[in-house]
Amino acid sequence: MTTEIQNSTQRDDILTLVAISSVALMCSTMLHEAVGHGLLALLTGAQSGTLSTVAWSSDYDSRLVAAGGTLVNLVAGFACWVLLRAARKASAGTRFFLFSTLAFDLFAGTGYFFFSGITNFGDWAVVITGQHPYWLWRTGLVLIGMAAYYAAMLIVCTSLIRYLGVAISDKRRFRTLTVVPYVTALVLEAVAGLRNPVGIRLVFESALAATAGANCGLLFMQQYLRKAVVPGPEAGSVQRSYGWVVIATVLTLVFILVLGPGVRLHR
Repeated sequence: MTTEIQNSTQRDDILTLVAISSVALMCSTMLHEAVGHGLLALLTGAQSGTLSTVAWSSDYDSRLVAAGGTLVNLVAGFACWVLLRAARKASAGTRFFLFSTLAFDLFAGTGYFFFSGITNFGDWAVVITGQHPYWLWRTGLVLIGMAAYYAAMLIVCTSLIRYLGVAISDKRRFRTLTVVPYVTALVLEAVAGLRNPVGIRLVFESALAATAGANCGLLFMQQYLRKAVVPGPEAGSVQRSYGWVVIATVLTLVFILVLGPGVRLHR
């Protein structure tokens, strides 16, 4: 009872949550596009390419490059999970950053299998192109995606409870720490994507669809968690941090104004 009362009195600063969520989303997006696709393409054969907030495009492509974005997100998600487990003495803001990045990376990584399997579009549709029987490969993507995404929801939700100390019974705070990153990701991807060099259609077909669909686990994961998970030590509320606000503002301007319309990269 004492723990529930203590948790229910926590008030997180929304501006700082938005700032941290923005930085986490930009990190996840650039890991996917810049490292997973762009850097891998340049290292394996591409002479140049255009990097934007919604895509990497070049004349060179391969199954490895197509799969690279997802694989990098999954590796980064695992790394964030390890760091979050070890960050027991870190501030609530730092832990929330690791949690948000963990969520964005794992949901993007696991969600892409299901997305490509269902829509026959996107990175993993490229990966399985030419494989026979094709319907079986698509079915495999859907099944793997469902299982992996469910596992990702359990990991993310358990991390919020164990490593930020949020009781699952504290519905108000649980909702705040999950809805804010979700809405922030949608708004930021939409605004940045409007200036992409490929066209507005890609924003709705890929960027927004992937962001809205992949991260919806933040809204529903609480329903799939076993109630027996015990909250870890209370991390405290996320207090107003102008450091996070300034960092997020600078990076967001670069994300929208520079990476939004795309930058040309060469070997």
